Amino acid sequence: MEKFMRLLAATGMLVLVALPVAAQYPVKPIRFIVPFPAGGGVDIVARALADKLTTRLGQSIVIDNRPGAGTTIGTELAAKSAPDGYSLLVGPIGGQAIVHSYYPKLGFDIRRDFAPISKIGYGTIVLVVPPSLGVSSVKELIALARAKPGRLTFASSGIRDANVKPE
Repeated sequence: MEKFMRLLAATGMLVLVALPVAAQYPVKPIRFIVPFPAGGGVDIVARALADKLTTRLGQSIVIDNRPGAGTTIGTELAAKSAPDGYSLLVGPIGGQAIVHSYYPKLGFDIRRDFAPISKIGYGTIVLVVPPSLGVSSVKELIALARAKPGRLTFASSGIRDANVKPE
C-alpha cells in the first residue's frame, strides 16, 4: 500500500508539472506537412482536420503541400524539422512504409524519425478498367498484361517504377 501511495503521489506531481507546459501549447501556428499535391484525398483530410483544430486550439494551422518523389520530399522535410510539435506530417502510413523499398538511401527513417499521433482517416483504393478491355478480375487483367507486354497503360497516384514487374 505504501508503494502504491508513493506512485500515486509521484503521478500527481508529474501532472502538476505538466499542466503549465500543456497550457502553453500552441503558442504559434502549427504546420501540417502534406507530402501530396493540393486537392487530393490526403490534402482534403488535412484541411478538414486543420479547420477543426484551428477552432479548438485557437491557433492557425498552415497546410504545407510538398509533393514529389513518392512522398519522400515532404516526409524528409518533416523529419528534419525541429521536434517541437509545430511541424506535423500528415500522410498514409502504407505509403511511408513502402517508400523504403523503392529508395533505400533516404534522408530519414520512418521508424526512427517519426512517432504516430493519431489515425485521422482511411481510404479505399479502387482498380477500374473500361468494359471494352474484356476483363472482369485482377487475375484476368494480369493475364492480359502478360499476353500483351507493353500494350497496356495505367494511371496511379502512387510510385510507378518501370522496373517493377507484375507478379
